[in-house]
Amino acid sequence: MNSQKMRKLLEERLTGADWSFLFDREKDTLRVEHQETKKGVTISLPGLIAKWEEKKEAALDEMVYYIKEALRVMNDEQQVTGKEKRIYPVIRSTSFPDKSNEDVPLIYDEHTAETRIYYALDLGNTYRLLDEKLIRKENLDLSAVREMAKFNLRSLPISHKKDTVAGNDFYFVNQNDGYDASRILNEAFLQDFASSVSGTMAVAVPHQDVLILADIQNETGYDILAQMTMSFFASGRVPITALSFLYENGELEPIFILGKNRSKGRD
Repeated sequence: MNSQKMRKLLEERLTGADWSFLFDREKDTLRVEHQETKKGVTISLPGLIAKWEEKKEAALDEMVYYIKEALRVMNDEQQVTGKEKRIYPVIRSTSFPDKSNEDVPLIYDEHTAETRIYYALDLGNTYRLLDEKLIRKENLDLSAVREMAKFNLRSLPISHKKDTVAGNDFYFVNQNDGYDASRILNEAFLQDFASSVSGTMAVAVPHQDVLILADIQNETGYDILAQMTMSFFASGRVPITALSFLYENGELEPIFILGKNRSKGRD
């Protein structure tokens, strides 16, 4: 599979709608946009090919669904007022764009050295990130939006699966609702988990659809966590960070793990 073949597959699956396709040979991306509004999404072809090599048609089906839903949302008028219970925080990397495709600043807060908190209006099968234009249009109070998002997040169910490797316990939160990584913002949940940990507590948000919590008992545990986080990071549709965090005294601090060695924070 190469970029030209993947581009052709995508275009074949998306024909028949009012969309146009723009291939950037230098960046190896395919942009799909509405012919009139020019709103659209840009797909990294190498990233999609890597997923196709692993999941075949399922990866293509997932991407086509994502493109259709994203374009539908972009070209519909959205309203927040009256839908406040559907606002949630979403975790993204610090390299994530701070403006929409229309160059409108997105609403976000700093979180850690590796992550930011954006805010989204849930639309069922997808969501729209809140931007300054929408906030001004509806005269919304940003502090109220933030509080409502945190409140809504705490109402989401949390369950996890456990895996023990080399004496270390790893827990995976994967509700498949788009807000798994966001649960790292549920302070009550983190504190409750911390109270049950007998070793060192670490957490990771490699992509938006998983939150990893770890009870590290030995040095091998750090290596396992690093490998695990990198694997999830490489396979996620919306990658966040390949770094893990120590959770100490209510604070998250990035940890850098190199083989048998590890260090905290940034140099």
